[in-house]
Order: sequence, then structure tokens, then C-alpha cells
Amino acid sequence: MQATRLTLICHARTVAQKLARFPTNEPLEMDWQSAKGSRSALFKGSPRLMCAPERRARQTAELFGNTVEIVDALRDCDFGRWNGERINNLQKTEPELLESWIADPSSAPHGGESVAKIVERVAAWLLTLEATPGHVVAVTHPFIIRAALTHVLQGSAFNLIDVEPMSAIELRFNGCWRLRLPGIEPEGTL
Repeated sequence: MQATRLTLICHARTVAQKLARFPTNEPLEMDWQSAKGSRSALFKGSPRLMCAPERRARQTAELFGNTVEIVDALRDCDFGRWNGERINNLQKTEPELLESWIADPSSAPHGGESVAKIVERVAAWLLTLEATPGHVVAVTHPFIIRAALTHVLQGSAFNLIDVEPMSAIELRFNGCWRLRLPGIEPEGTL
């Protein structure tokens, strides 16, 4: 039986990310149109290409190929009334609500989606892929990639982690340990 291989790719940088804002449906910061198809040879064979419905994900997906399947389950978190807000502003105006949302996965003080709901949505989508052998490349958002990792690594994660030769992982400590997944391109090119 052929395995299912899933490559999750985070969309390219947006102005909202640069300004530490919760996203809206903003475009990419880069001139993605002149780079269409430029990453299509990155993967062997013909993987199935999927992406989230937001403009930034669709634009990034077009770097990897022309035939893109839009998948609603890959959509970004619904940040409710925090859409477009600067995180620094919320730290000043609604620090308790922001902290509650960060600390409690079931919390959604912004009127949008909780982290627990995102993990449920992504877990259901991953379940649909289990019966689909072959390579799937999915362009999506940081929250969705984090939800997929949370789902896959729950419980006894130690034996679920494969470390390939010459692979690298980055952990950073700034009050708490954080996992950092480096991009596939040098900073600023994608």
C-alpha cells in the first residue's frame, strides 16, 4: 500500500505579518505574478496541490503549480473582531482577553474561532487524507500548520517524530520554549 505524504507550506509573507497584525484577506507582499510556477519543480512527480481559500494562500500556491484545489478546511483561523488588529494594541487594550485566548485553547474572546476548534477542523481534514495515497502539497496558514502538528504529536509524541539525516530543527526560548520551522527559501525571497 502506498503511503500518504503531506507537505504543508506556509503562505509567503504579507504586510499584516510584517506589522504583527491579525490577518485580513490581504495579498502577498511579493510580486507573486512574475514568480508563478517558479517552485513547480520543487517536488518529484505530480503532487496534488491544495490551498486555503484566502488570497495569500492562493497566490502562494500558484508558485507551485497551475492546478490548485481550494480546500475550506485549510482556511485561516476566524479571528472575529480582532481581524486586522495589531497584537501590540490588544496587549494594551484587552490584555486579559488576549492572555485568556493564548492560555486556553477553548477560549474565543474575539468572537471567532478557538484553537481547539481549529485543531478539530484540521484533524477531520487529515482523516480524509488517510485514505488517499500519494503526495499532497497544501499551502495554508501558520495556525493550520500548528494545528496539524498538535494533532499528529498529541499523547506519546516521541515515537511519532522522524528525524532525517542532516535535518535541522530550531527551538527558541523567550520565556517559554518554542518550535521554529524554517522556510524552504532564504528569508525574503518567498
